[in-house]
Amino acid sequence: MPIIGSAFLTLIAIAGVSAAQSPADGSLPQALNEGFGDFLLVPAGSFLMGDNFDEGDADEIPVHSVSLEAFYIARSKVTNADFARFMAAGGYTEPSYWKAGGFGEYGSAPRFWESEKYHGGGTGEGDAFPVVGVSWFEASAYCSWVSAETGELYRLPTEAEWEKAARGTDQRRFPWGEAIDGSYANYEFSNDPFEPGLTPVGYFDGSVSDGFQTSENVSPYGAEGMTRNVWEWCADWYDGSYYSTSPEKNPTGPKSGGSKVLRAGGWVDSHYYHRAANRNGSF
Repeated sequence: MPIIGSAFLTLIAIAGVSAAQSPADGSLPQALNEGFGDFLLVPAGSFLMGDNFDEGDADEIPVHSVSLEAFYIARSKVTNADFARFMAAGGYTEPSYWKAGGFGEYGSAPRFWESEKYHGGGTGEGDAFPVVGVSWFEASAYCSWVSAETGELYRLPTEAEWEKAARGTDQRRFPWGEAIDGSYANYEFSNDPFEPGLTPVGYFDGSVSDGFQTSENVSPYGAEGMTRNVWEWCADWYDGSYYSTSPEKNPTGPKSGGSKVLRAGGWVDSHYYHRAANRNGSF
């Protein structure tokens, strides 16, 4: 069985949009919701990808220009309640959802699904927490299921799409700006009320929760919590030297590899791993 990353994993999916959903003038709607959460438009255009602060690892350089077509990114992480729908619909028994591989190598639920410590189970107070222990294959199968239900293309983001959705075009360090503390994100020693442990999806919204003042941590395009709480899968194979040869237009990663790209940083990781330019790889 492929290794499940130690930081516990979730996903952000990207939606295609059909001509029927576009206004008569051909413009794209700013948001979509087909019953699987809000998806927000990230407009076409270029941005500079990579570590422009000279503080990351060698796999984050060189900084390079990337041009992307317009796409949609999920507003929020996939919750236990979301993933429970996939399971109830035969997500682990329908081979057509597992076109990317992995069918038969997993059981009937993500790793740690029944763990009270990690708020798994998809029931009770766990519904609002992000699903954890999801391999890249399970994340891809979830996207295939949503695609089958809607008739539109939902998939994992490419690494370049993820980074643009997270930090926009102004090369910010974190999705919300340049600094991080426990009011913005859940990470090791953040001292938020849930630390050490997961926080519910949407918790950091600028409101006061049980006496704790949170700060809004949305990205420039409105996506919530893109660097906090749990790692997120991307579609690409991981290669530490890929930035040196990456094409400028719509890069999709190496042709093959030994691991898939992870972004975002988990609740057990230091704030260093929550930088929008940070990269990792696993399965």
